[in-house]
Amino acid sequence: MPEARIERGHTGRLLYGRVRPNEDLVGAIADLCRDNGFSAALVRGSLGSLTEAVLETAGGRQVHVTGAAVETLSLGGEVRTEAGVLQAHLSGTVSDAEGRVFGGRFVPGRNPVCVTFEVALEEWIAEAP
Repeated sequence: MPEARIERGHTGRLLYGRVRPNEDLVGAIADLCRDNGFSAALVRGSLGSLTEAVLETAGGRQVHVTGAAVETLSLGGEVRTEAGVLQAHLSGTVSDAEGRVFGGRFVPGRNPVCVTFEVALEEWIAEAP
């Protein structure tokens, strides 16, 4: 059985951010948190497209989705401080120009924003153990 961890805490500020064209989605979301003083956050909503997407499936296979615009259908995840560095862990679904749908974890550094990408982030404030 997988190991589970329970963390107590509460939510804080809500941030609505915009990711610019050609920025990597995963890195830019971590940057938004860092630039606004969040040490952890939950992804609450998003709207946007990518010029391409690289997703990792549950089996570890990478799927490369290309097209004029890769639409993001869903996005969820969190941003955490790991070894002193903010890291975004994002999963979701995308569709290509032919309407095919793909899902998995967004691979950092491989998901450039097309025109713009809007995201809502909610600060997570963990209680001391």
